[in-house]
Amino acid sequence: MNLDIVILAAGRGTRMNSNIPKVLHQIGGDSMLGHVLNAARKLESQQIHIVVGYGAEQIKQEFSTDKELQWALQEQQLGTGHAVMQAMPSIDTTKPEMRVLVLYGDVPLTNFSTLIKLVQQANANTLCILTLVTENPKGLGRIVRDDSGEITAIVEEKDANDEQKKINEVNTGIMVIPATKLNTWLNSLGNDNAQGEYYLTDLVAMAAADDESAISAMVIDDENEVQGVNDKAQLAGLERQYQMNKAEQLLKAGVLLRDPSRIDIRGEIETGSDVEIDINAIFEGRVTLGNGVKIGPNVVIKDSKIADNANILQGTNIDGAEIGEGASVGPYARIRPGTILNENTKIGNFVETKNAIIGKGSKAGHLAYIGDAVLGENVNIGAGTIFCNYDGVNKHKTTIGDNVFVGSNSVLVAPVTLADNTFVAAGSSISSDVPADSLAIARGKQRNITGWKRPTKK
Repeated sequence: MNLDIVILAAGRGTRMNSNIPKVLHQIGGDSMLGHVLNAARKLESQQIHIVVGYGAEQIKQEFSTDKELQWALQEQQLGTGHAVMQAMPSIDTTKPEMRVLVLYGDVPLTNFSTLIKLVQQANANTLCILTLVTENPKGLGRIVRDDSGEITAIVEEKDANDEQKKINEVNTGIMVIPATKLNTWLNSLGNDNAQGEYYLTDLVAMAAADDESAISAMVIDDENEVQGVNDKAQLAGLERQYQMNKAEQLLKAGVLLRDPSRIDIRGEIETGSDVEIDINAIFEGRVTLGNGVKIGPNVVIKDSKIADNANILQGTNIDGAEIGEGASVGPYARIRPGTILNENTKIGNFVETKNAIIGKGSKAGHLAYIGDAVLGENVNIGAGTIFCNYDGVNKHKTTIGDNVFVGSNSVLVAPVTLADNTFVAAGSSISSDVPADSLAIARGKQRNITGWKRPTKK
């Protein structure tokens, strides 16, 4: 596609009251600029240029893995036209078919479908702008049309007269401009306006005066698609809109949401059939939920796969794990990276696992820590059991065979192996291997002191 994209991201966002550059504030687990880039990348343009100013190095660092991005610095923020000027040296203006799409790093919810229609509507001689019809045009540039309905100019509200302020078709700022014309028009921009800035919108009047150019508009009526963010209240409003959009997608896919207004998706979620999600669930990164999965209230799941018919009970936190078919996890369990729970496993309340593979049908009902371990099938881990996997410098592994029973309040000091069918007596501290079909008892000798009196408070 003969298209370059320029994303304006130089503003500080004073009203955000933050040291973080405005475009790095997040919606749905990704920065606003990240959302804009995701849509831009789908357009398969020649190049993507990002114009930065305040916090330039911080923004570049955030996207340092994308080596194809072109960066331009706007040291002084002198308006949108001035910002686009900074990117022009990297844009090929010699090709008559080349076009430039201008986007904004603080307008995160514009749909790809809208952008592709806008780009397709433009051609080498047409300046195509995205406009919005709204009942509340206050603060926005008005689209001025002549008697025949042709666009003749965009007037910023501070420069508009009383009649122009009544216009309810407004400029979104998003436009597609012929590259060869853009260079010429930018060089003719002036700053004789209330702000003393170089407005990109003045290009519309230049195009109207150019006999070889045409102006077209693509009109939308969804304000959220083109809503910019200037303060935390607007950020929160778009966050909620983003989450409602995601909730609607899940509902259309057949997911049962107990309350669509109380779910947060901060990444991508894939769901099977007959999935149920209770209130206040949070999904981060890439999450897959199989058929018949049930997610309880106040659950957090990040970068994990949940297999068919698994039941994740309330308050559970799952991060970087694979949960097998028919498994039950929680309530209030913490499943950390590297955990693989095989089918029909059970991890109960206040159990923590990390880098642990737990075999089919095995269970840890409550109050246990299982780290750096491989457990076989049908293993029972008693309450209060601790896998001591760290010696202060290195991590060590515990291996447990099939049909092993570990009694409550036991300590397994790694590296250690418990072979098949072993039994560990409650309260034992196991620091050496246990052979198959054996009972391991490792307790200190009990002493009873008669006549002992409790200390009294002084």
